[in-house]
Amino acid sequence: MEPNEKRMLLGRFIRSHRERTAPDVATPRRRTPGLRREELAARAGIGVTWCAWIEQGREISVSAHTLARLARALALTPAERAYLFELADRRDPDGPARETTSEAPEAISALVAALPYPAYGLDRLWNACCWNASAAQLFTGWLDAGNQRNLLRFVFTAPAARCLLPDWQERAQRILAEFRVDCARMAQDAALNDLVRQLSEESELFAQAWDAQSVMAREGGTRRFTHPTDGDLNFIQHTLNPAERPDHKLVILVPCDDPPT
Repeated sequence: MEPNEKRMLLGRFIRSHRERTAPDVATPRRRTPGLRREELAARAGIGVTWCAWIEQGREISVSAHTLARLARALALTPAERAYLFELADRRDPDGPARETTSEAPEAISALVAALPYPAYGLDRLWNACCWNASAAQLFTGWLDAGNQRNLLRFVFTAPAARCLLPDWQERAQRILAEFRVDCARMAQDAALNDLVRQLSEESELFAQAWDAQSVMAREGGTRRFTHPTDGDLNFIQHTLNPAERPDHKLVILVPCDDPPT
């Protein structure tokens, strides 16, 4: 979608919700449906002219904090608020990307528990937020007892990862390139910056791969493992994002007999 088209959609979206929002005080002779423009501007703490320009789709830069004030003034639902920020190409300063909890969304935890083969959930920083017994059995050194839960830290710094992943260096670089896609939604995220800084200090390969700026879509396909007790294992990987928490992932590994081509 072209930027001009998104600005026009943003303006129409805000105007539509302004016109359906009840005023603080209704009068019998009131002809304007919903809020007047100056009433919305007062609620949001922005100028009336600025509010008009946003609704008209003018080529102006609207900050994330201005959008947040408009969302509160219009009492938008979480889905409406997410749509507002998507149209404006801004990250919601109060959105899920700023949460520090690693609690798994119910949609992920329920599926992980129900699946008989390895499955786990990842939060926005790719910490494991839930996993089943099959995943713990497969990912020794990561999801079994007593280990840290970040996938990147496991892959780049844990000796167990080099044994588990026969194509370790290639897999590590690919995983980081996939993670960088998510980083575009986390600009100025302090937790992300801390993670990158720590891993750059702990792993030379991570530092080199991060500086290379490689970006790859997270795709499915065959994944090969050399397990310390179960030997060579092959799986088909599938990754899904729940609609209610797209910053989280469900990763499923379905056993297969054919080795990767």
